[in-house]
Amino acid sequence: MQIPKITKNDFIMVLTGAGISAESGIKTFRDSDGLWENHRVEDVATPEGFIKDPKLVWKFYKERYIQALEVNPNIGHHALVDIENMYQDNFLLVTQNVDGLHTIAGSQRVIEMHGRLQTCFCTKCKSKYFLHDIDLEQEIPPCNSCGKPLRPDIVWFGEMPYQMDEIYEALDKTTVFIAIGTSGNVYPAAYFITQARQNGAITIGVNLAKPENSSYIDYFFQGKAGEVLPELVKNLFI
Repeated sequence: MQIPKITKNDFIMVLTGAGISAESGIKTFRDSDGLWENHRVEDVATPEGFIKDPKLVWKFYKERYIQALEVNPNIGHHALVDIENMYQDNFLLVTQNVDGLHTIAGSQRVIEMHGRLQTCFCTKCKSKYFLHDIDLEQEIPPCNSCGKPLRPDIVWFGEMPYQMDEIYEALDKTTVFIAIGTSGNVYPAAYFITQARQNGAITIGVNLAKPENSSYIDYFFQGKAGEVLPELVKNLFI
């Protein structure tokens, strides 16, 4: 499979999903039965679920936060840092993951479009906090500024992902788009590769199985990100 060499004049956008974090021990978003860690997604990943039972939602995300503290970035995360170091401002990493592993690995030009487990914000005044700075013993942590309930800094179903204007602006100049560990069925992220391809970008996919939007992928590499990405860095980027 001969891929054109990627040069310093290219603008590279990378989209990552649950697959890259799975290699670090983070469970993927949903099981085959539609449950997320034995919970209905509607109960723990929607604004309505939070209104109905904020104690359950907070318990759920505290557990996810603790799980994220126990894992480390893998080779795939570090390979993306290597690409960023080579391309600097001509690189953008967009992740659907909320575990923070990209930033822990050293990625700086990263957009966490679905939020992150390490932060929360006030439901009224929008003050933001790191979880390590609040009392997680409380079932529903209150805001230090106004006393109203805090909520996890996670983009739930029915909410707008973060920094979409920046993402679309970057897509307009992307010449190489790489999708890693994504199922290709969660929108709007699943549409990014479509737009990149329509704009004339080379599109590359890395995943254990072909994603649902694989018809928009020019070059597909089946396998783990930690195994495929170091070879791509070695052979493609100059």
